[in-house]
Amino acid sequence: MRRFHVHLHVDDLPRNLAFYSAMFGTGPARVEADYAKWMLEDPPLNFAISTRGSQPGIDHLGIQVDSSEDLAHLQAQARSADLALLDEGETTCCYARSEKHWLTDPQGLAWEHYHTLDSIPVFREAGASCAPAAAERGKPVSIPVRAGGGNCC
Repeated sequence: MRRFHVHLHVDDLPRNLAFYSAMFGTGPARVEADYAKWMLEDPPLNFAISTRGSQPGIDHLGIQVDSSEDLAHLQAQARSADLALLDEGETTCCYARSEKHWLTDPQGLAWEHYHTLDSIPVFREAGASCAPAAAERGKPVSIPVRAGGGNCC
């Protein structure tokens, strides 16, 4: 199974916990002093918020997979499309140990493809980073699109 992932920076965790719990109709699967995560089934969504950012808004987007094989497939797909990526292998972030790699879209937005291996008691372990800077992820890659066709959004 693939699950869409959204990570937002928020300025007031309790207020946002209340809002998103009401909006999703359920409480988060995990809450820490600086972080919360909902694991929704319909739609399949891993929605995380944290107070660790410099300003409120989207930190990064991603695709969470259930196996190393699925992760290898996403990585091969990105490489065959000649997308620049940063392969971090096994690392820690957001209270989890994961295998992951990063892509950067044409706007500079970070995309994470990852397989969660385990839960950890800290946000990240020494030496690990979350959402590397765009320069570390690889330059944005623009994919040509066909002009003049179709509906917007």
